[in-house]
Amino acid sequence: MDNYTVVMEFFLMEFSDTRELRVLHGFLFMLIYLATLIGNFLIIVLVTLDQCLHTPMYFFLKILSFFDFCLISTIVPKSILNSFSNKSTISFLGCVLQVLLVIHFAGSEVFILTAMSYDRYVAICHPLHYDIIMNKAVCVQMAAVSWFFGGFFGGLYSGGTFSLSFCGSKSVPQFFCDVPSLLKISCSKDHLTINISVTIGIFYGFFCLLAIAFSYVCIFSAVLSIPSVQGRSKAFSTCLPHLIVVATFLLTGAIAYLKPVPESPSLLDLLLSVLYSVLPPTLNPIIYSLRNKEIKAALRKLLWKLGGNVKQ
Repeated sequence: MDNYTVVMEFFLMEFSDTRELRVLHGFLFMLIYLATLIGNFLIIVLVTLDQCLHTPMYFFLKILSFFDFCLISTIVPKSILNSFSNKSTISFLGCVLQVLLVIHFAGSEVFILTAMSYDRYVAICHPLHYDIIMNKAVCVQMAAVSWFFGGFFGGLYSGGTFSLSFCGSKSVPQFFCDVPSLLKISCSKDHLTINISVTIGIFYGFFCLLAIAFSYVCIFSAVLSIPSVQGRSKAFSTCLPHLIVVATFLLTGAIAYLKPVPESPSLLDLLLSVLYSVLPPTLNPIIYSLRNKEIKAALRKLLWKLGGNVKQ
């Protein structure tokens, strides 16, 4: 019989070998995590409570905030715990769940970003038919489809990855469990299942990217034809934040997944992973809130109501 080892846990890569720097990393990640949770939770509450925000655009924004909330909660708390506890382990089941949930929420988020670009396309290019095209049923169906695609790819990637054998090193060259790093330490030579999964995922991402690009080509063509400077400014203000979010999320994710995984990742490699896994969920509330008059107005109304209740 061949010798084999049942993998019970993996070792995640740390940002530093120095105890003080690991604690500093833990505090920084904790601050980022708390700010992200508060920002995304605030958007969910404001869009839910304020009747003025019950529109397709803000419905998708609420769904995006929920996915961001879940995505960062899948990655960052474990990294914080490891930094403070002076260990870098994650159980085999925990690693499986991390891959499943990260791919699930990231895949769902890609479709929601596509749906948001389509919503802006209809609002700007076909304003007279907007209420008919983007009705409540269509928005709910798009949200359900995003959840389905996320679950499909999450199951596909996690099933394909953990059907491989891990009989050598258990040190994952990443601060969380992701597919490229796990493939790097797998001792299986046949990666056919996961290669097919990744190919399907690439086609999915490419289709969403094409749909977003087509939407924005049409949007910018329509915006440039608007005679009013104020009208162009308003259209750009609703589209540019979304474009920044899409570019940050898709480009950094594509680079991190398509580039070869080094034997010993540098701090730069880890920071690149932070850019696509931690930064987008953190930036989304800031990008959509600071330049959004409706969100700021809803926040003022909520604070006014809370202040009135406290005085009573």
